[in-house]
Amino acid sequence: MPGTEGKRVAWGITGSGHFLPECLSLAERLPAVDLFLSRAAAEVLQVYGYPVRELQARFRVFRDSAASAPPVGLFYEGRYDLVVVAPATSNSVAKMVYGISDTLVTNIYAQAGKCRIPSLVFACDASPELVTEAPGGPVPVYPRPIDLRNTEALAGLAFTEVVVDPDGLARALSTRLRQPSVSSAQPSPCDP
Repeated sequence: MPGTEGKRVAWGITGSGHFLPECLSLAERLPAVDLFLSRAAAEVLQVYGYPVRELQARFRVFRDSAASAPPVGLFYEGRYDLVVVAPATSNSVAKMVYGISDTLVTNIYAQAGKCRIPSLVFACDASPELVTEAPGGPVPVYPRPIDLRNTEALAGLAFTEVVVDPDGLARALSTRLRQPSVSSAQPSPCDP
């Protein structure tokens, strides 16, 4: 994307295949992206034909392999200008809403908020009816009322923008990455 040079993005992937190819395509168009994978994401990526080792040829990849999530320390060094979680399962959205950070992806979201780094979240369960592309073909999905309420609640949290489709994610990325960095706009509470 033009105008995004110099911006580093922490891109979290959870265990959803909903628009996964489109999300990865958007990530590949950016000049500086690190992927943060939940354990479920590593499994789902394989099922959808994206082996993690192949992604490592294009991205720096962090996997959810330690209880303390050591990669979150990069947020305290001011390495990232934006966090993207795309796609985000209803499970991850609920955890983000309630402040639970027990996976690598929910942890980077929490650290971003604590460091006042904006986050874009592509919430999978954002409408009462949708069609998702499963490995075997399209599948109708009917998110539960609690999933819809959590998506709405997430949109109300500070430093968070929720998007509901790949086009919205592309527009939000373009807008966010053209804005001044947190570090250039004001000192971050996470700066040493």
